[in-house]
Amino acid sequence: MTIFQLMMLGASAYFAFKIYEHIQTLQEPEQKNDEVYDVEVSDENRTADAFSTFSPESLVLRADEAFQNDDNQKALALLTEANAKEPNNSEILFKLAYIFQASGDDEEALKYYKQALEIDKNNEYIHNSMATIYRKNGEYTSAKIQLKASLDIDDTNPVTYYNYGNLLVDMQNSEEAVLMYEKAIEINPDFLEARDELEKLQ
Repeated sequence: MTIFQLMMLGASAYFAFKIYEHIQTLQEPEQKNDEVYDVEVSDENRTADAFSTFSPESLVLRADEAFQNDDNQKALALLTEANAKEPNNSEILFKLAYIFQASGDDEEALKYYKQALEIDKNNEYIHNSMATIYRKNGEYTSAKIQLKASLDIDDTNPVTYYNYGNLLVDMQNSEEAVLMYEKAIEINPDFLEARDELEKLQ
């Protein structure tokens, strides 16, 4: 399992309870065909009433299914509709950002991550995800700021220490990277990726 998948797993766990709260009360009209999902992601001028009659919660669940089935376009369409119906929902914004990131569109991903962070400032997964993009683009100072913010929120997440170690390796700071990998392993002794990176530095 890649670190990106680990982060998605953690993020999914973060939102799982919120989603579960709505499952029992969902009452949606019968789906006649798949045309209800044919929403153009770039169509920002449409009002919420112009979309389907599905609730935002149901749309998010369907988007999760589409993403799991590697249909990012459908997932984005569903989340875009959910965002139009329920603006300023950090869960929807986060998932939009995550799928844009998975699709390689870092600029759009950062835009939505920043919007989500304005609403949910204590979400470590947003900070971690932003750090991943900044590191990828060589913006090491920005990545470091995000990882420090993530650790300030939760200093028991081994993935954050692992990501921090990777960043420090890129910054040619091997000594501090070793400490980060060791901390990740201390928290999760089965963290094989962290062990592999640590062995490279010893």
